[in-house]
Amino acid sequence: MRGFLLALACTCVLSHAAAQQRLPARGPEATVPATDFLALAKRVVDAASRPAAPWNGPRNGPRAQSGKHIAVVAEDLRNGGIVGVVDGVLEAAKVIGWRVKIFDSGGADDLRLKMLANALASHPDGLILAGGDAHALLPALRPFAESNIPIVGWHVAARAGPVPGTPVAINVSTDPLEVARVTALAAIVQSAGHAGVVIFTDTGFRIAQDKADAMAAVVRACSGCTLLEVRDVAISRSEERVPGTTRALLARYGARWTCTLAINDIYFDYAAPVLTQAGMPNDAMIMLSAGDGSESAFLRIRTGTFQTGTVAEPLNLHGWQLVDELNRLFAGEGVTGYVSPVHLVTAENIAADGGDRLLYDPDNGYRDIYRRIWQRQ
Repeated sequence: MRGFLLALACTCVLSHAAAQQRLPARGPEATVPATDFLALAKRVVDAASRPAAPWNGPRNGPRAQSGKHIAVVAEDLRNGGIVGVVDGVLEAAKVIGWRVKIFDSGGADDLRLKMLANALASHPDGLILAGGDAHALLPALRPFAESNIPIVGWHVAARAGPVPGTPVAINVSTDPLEVARVTALAAIVQSAGHAGVVIFTDTGFRIAQDKADAMAAVVRACSGCTLLEVRDVAISRSEERVPGTTRALLARYGARWTCTLAINDIYFDYAAPVLTQAGMPNDAMIMLSAGDGSESAFLRIRTGTFQTGTVAEPLNLHGWQLVDELNRLFAGEGVTGYVSPVHLVTAENIAADGGDRLLYDPDNGYRDIYRRIWQRQ
């Protein structure tokens, strides 16, 4: 079985049982017939595109631990995903009765440690990390742990759940590998199995690199597709670097470049205008993002401006979950480890589940459920 792409040999775990399909591996010893691969990919994509499933998260827990002061250290408030999560934290904090102070690192290496030091100096009862890398930030997180300040995070590790080797009790996220697989499979379905793919990632973050690797594995398993390039562009420098990178890619690959995958919608904010300036028609390029479901992404999908989908995360819900997980830690209980199902937003379903407000906000009653848990009706 040497050379098989093991990433595609695992079962895709989605919110619907019908989506639990085994995608065959592909390597020098075995080839998946294109029609079979495409059919399996379509089943997974169709399942991920359905309306939000009923709430399958926690329904019980400690009542609100009132009067807490929370510090939120944001990786970069220019990132729509982080803004969406912080908005959710602020909304939930108002309900549960907490004060929140936000510290923005601006995506700058020299500011991350400074913002964490400033957050510690504000004497918080708890810390929320919105973005960043928990392992890279470990030296600055230890003083929080030494002061018995509980920490929860969003997108701070390559996997959802506890972050071993760090004081971060839980990394709130959808399953990043499933997000990546669904994104790449959607590109294969939309291109009818003939995509010439460029992938944008940021190797400064493990979660981003893992997403890119998973997308690349799916593309390589598609016999009619071509992985042209994986391009490393720091998210924090996307405004500066993506336009020139896009022009260079157009010059290098021309009509062979028919699909762009990215680990975040923000890359398309700066790539799409360059494609328009180059005279490329909207239907000549498929753009799909493995997160996070920004307002600009929703607008592009709605207007048919290159972007055809985003595996949007329930950012506001994740903000509420962060508050709930922190509340459980304050009460001396363990975290839930809840992981939201993967959801693909396309032009066909964009009007549902908050799409009319340019975001993915599952219509599953999570706000009322958390209110009941906290006894804040």
